Amino acid sequence: MTAFLMVLLLVLLFGSVPIFTALGLAVLGTMLFFTSLDPMVLAQRMFGGLDKFSLMSMPFFIFAANLMDTGGLSKRILKWTRSLVGARKGGLAYTTQCTCMVFGALCGSSPATVIAMGRLLYPELIENGYPRGFATGLITSSGSVALIIPPSITLIMYAAATGVSVGSLFMAGISAGIVYGLATIVYIAWFARHNDLKVSAPSTWAEIARNTLEAGWSLMVPVIILGGIYCGVFTPTEAAGISAVYALFVGIAVYREITLAKLYDVCLRSAVTCAQVMILVAAAQSFAWFLTVARIPQAVTSAIIEHIHSPWMFIAMVNVILLIVGMFMEGIAAIVILAPLFFPIAMRMGIDPLHLGIIMVSNLALGNFTPPFGLNLFVASGVTGLQMSEIIGAVMKFILVTILGLMVISYVPSVSTLLPKLIYGY
Repeated sequence: MTAFLMVLLLVLLFGSVPIFTALGLAVLGTMLFFTSLDPMVLAQRMFGGLDKFSLMSMPFFIFAANLMDTGGLSKRILKWTRSLVGARKGGLAYTTQCTCMVFGALCGSSPATVIAMGRLLYPELIENGYPRGFATGLITSSGSVALIIPPSITLIMYAAATGVSVGSLFMAGISAGIVYGLATIVYIAWFARHNDLKVSAPSTWAEIARNTLEAGWSLMVPVIILGGIYCGVFTPTEAAGISAVYALFVGIAVYREITLAKLYDVCLRSAVTCAQVMILVAAAQSFAWFLTVARIPQAVTSAIIEHIHSPWMFIAMVNVILLIVGMFMEGIAAIVILAPLFFPIAMRMGIDPLHLGIIMVSNLALGNFTPPFGLNLFVASGVTGLQMSEIIGAVMKFILVTILGLMVISYVPSVSTLLPKLIYGY
């Protein structure tokens, strides 16, 4: 039964069937041929997979992210970051990476970050003499940090799959996201030292103050979300709703860039994105349920524990599996399917659930720009106008650099656990 399930799933996936359809059909086919279960159970399990409180925040965060992009918050963040870090050799590259880290804290979406920053910064990187390969690789890879830095939809999915606190995961994602981004910043520093790059004129204190004031409304978004959660003012779900209302207010009343026509477009795009994510979650949850019914997680757990006795070896195995999975599968689906498999093993080995969650999400962030199916590769192709083969070649050095950052996150648990322990005593 297990072999039939996996073979059918792989056949459907490599046959270019949508992931949610492949998951559902694989379960349905196996149920019909090998069990006496009523197919109606599958529909019930799909609905039950969506009936989780932690998922209620997702539509609000998606809506808020689209509002921030349309409402001009990204442009103000870019100007503010440029005034702080742009006046040095390689300053525009530093600006790109730092802006993506800040914007990731606003929208929580890797593709949205690549689109927003790529449109603004890629032409400027080329005009300022940066090699096309470096500029393309930087734009493609830098947006991936949005999967780790809160509010991250992928972290919310891990919380829904394992029952870990969303607030604690968000706090763990702050420090891990900084380490993840620093790996690229170190590479930028090395690249700038060995290449003749333009140096922008330094910003005056008056310019820094003006840009900070203009970006102040944008910078309040992560303060409201994270500060409200960690101070106990509201839950992550309430924070998502408040961030959406706040972004709408800023876009309409402060920056005045959101018109009724744009608001309609934002609502439409948000609804489509929510539908895409939710149907994927429903199918993945039903697949995870059927794996449990078939006792596959228990069998995998026993086999792994029998052959792997060291937590370090288990983490290495998780990294290898997720790096491969991330090349072919979208992060949310991978989390929903694999988290229930890895979580009980990690608990038996004494690995902190926050640490496991950050390792998984960091790997899948890297998967956003690893060939052949990394989503950011396709997004960057649309932004830059380059062929996929050119983009894949451009990101290879950034993949290697990011893997080094991933190793630090994986084998230094305090990167993920220190802040939650300080705030929550977790």
